[in-house]
Amino acid sequence: MIKNIFNTGNYPQNINLMLLIVRVAVGALMLTHGTGKFLALIGDDPIQFADPIGIGETASLVMAAFAEVFCSILLIFGLATRFATIPLIITMLVATFIVHANDGFGRQEVPLLYTTIFFAIAIAGAGKISIDNWIYNKLNQ
Repeated sequence: MIKNIFNTGNYPQNINLMLLIVRVAVGALMLTHGTGKFLALIGDDPIQFADPIGIGETASLVMAAFAEVFCSILLIFGLATRFATIPLIITMLVATFIVHANDGFGRQEVPLLYTTIFFAIAIAGAGKISIDNWIYNKLNQ
């Protein structure tokens, strides 16, 4: 069961290259959003962050920073890729449908685009050019 989580699929090599490019690009782009949140978290200034799900500003910031920094790094390296997409998808759905619920499609479009890409990665897996593939191969020896 657990080794199926790391199954990277059986795709032609060009698809594996595409999965690498998409993972690294979307992970790096999301990391730029998370870096500011992480710095706000460790900084000396009082935390001022939205509390979209009613758990407090600090907890909301911690969860967003975790997803956008830690999970983005996992995504870039292709480590626990399918698990890493879950917090990212949740964060983007909260941004779309709660934080920007009244802001119109222009503000919702970017988090929806990220959500779509994260869903695709969750379904496809990391591809062969990933740490997940290395783990999967080790588990099948």
